[in-house]
Amino acid sequence: MNTSITIIGAGLGGLTLARVLHLHGITSIVYEAEPSAESRAQGGMLDIHDYNGQLALQDAGLLTQFQELILEGRQAMRVLSPDGSLLFENPDDGNGGRPEVQRGELRQMLLDSLPAGTVRWGYKVAGVRSLGDGRHEVSFANGGTVITHFLVGADGAWSKVRPLLSTVTPRYSGMSYVETFLFDAGVRHPASAVAVGTGQMGAPVQGKAIMAHRERHDTLHTYAMLAKPLEWFADIDFTDKAKASARIADEFTGWAPELTALITDSDTVPLWRPLHALPNEHRWQRVPGVSLIGDAAHLSIPNGEGANLALYDGAELAKAIALHADDLETALHQFEQAMFERSAKVAAEGEKFYELLAGEDPARGMIDMFQEPDANHLEA
Repeated sequence: MNTSITIIGAGLGGLTLARVLHLHGITSIVYEAEPSAESRAQGGMLDIHDYNGQLALQDAGLLTQFQELILEGRQAMRVLSPDGSLLFENPDDGNGGRPEVQRGELRQMLLDSLPAGTVRWGYKVAGVRSLGDGRHEVSFANGGTVITHFLVGADGAWSKVRPLLSTVTPRYSGMSYVETFLFDAGVRHPASAVAVGTGQMGAPVQGKAIMAHRERHDTLHTYAMLAKPLEWFADIDFTDKAKASARIADEFTGWAPELTALITDSDTVPLWRPLHALPNEHRWQRVPGVSLIGDAAHLSIPNGEGANLALYDGAELAKAIALHADDLETALHQFEQAMFERSAKVAAEGEKFYELLAGEDPARGMIDMFQEPDANHLEA
């Protein structure tokens, strides 16, 4: 089977690329390892920015549909001390340029915008090899293969396409999240619901923090952040909900019960997410017939920009392809150079929060950060 443009990964970047290509009359096929769009949860809230993510959705002709997904009030921010005292509050006045949506709903909107059959589900990449002359062969775990004249890796942190361009692999940042959920929080967990407020809440001290966000259906999605080595987490049995929750909560002994309850009262098994990153200046020499976007190209620790950059990468690459179809390699070189510059800048800026978390007064640093006009939230 042969196709001209092959996209690996049906995340936000890959789907935006396919959508904008479609609007320009260019066919692409997206191969996704997951068996279906509903096979797993797609993560939490995303703030989509008016200077990158929303521009990509405008290029995709989906800005109106996106606005229908916005959850009002979720741009609000609270900073608490470990005893639950309110240190800072920035209400959502509806005028911010970073409206919040659910990642899964945003992904479904993109999926719904594509012609039937664009996404091929259940195609986990087993290997990729160059055939020369800009052609590549992708083999799948299900036994299928595809030969393509242009291959795009939109397949995330552990990209199977990246080795065609770079020998660099992600490294552990020294920080992990442990995610928990409280459902129907206003009724079942009223004290925690008040602590979180209508949007996002952060309670940081040196080396750790409890961050939480109010999602759709009154769900509180919590990220317990801990600066611990991988080995420390490996000793925890995360399949044992009670023991794992208790072990993580022990790191916050003495904190206000409405904050620790975000961990101990979880309605789900705690989910460990070690944070890995590529070097801020990750880049490669142009290789004919292949490129990367999103986390495959520039994975960084969560800094509020990851999803936005993926959307923007997808739209910019599609426009470059459409504009320079007769000189694709030059267009790709220009696209990649611009991507390298913006992703390196964003990654460096995004590290500021993690640097202040290692300092003596992270709460003060967080307050100062959120008072900046261009302050980022911390969704991926």
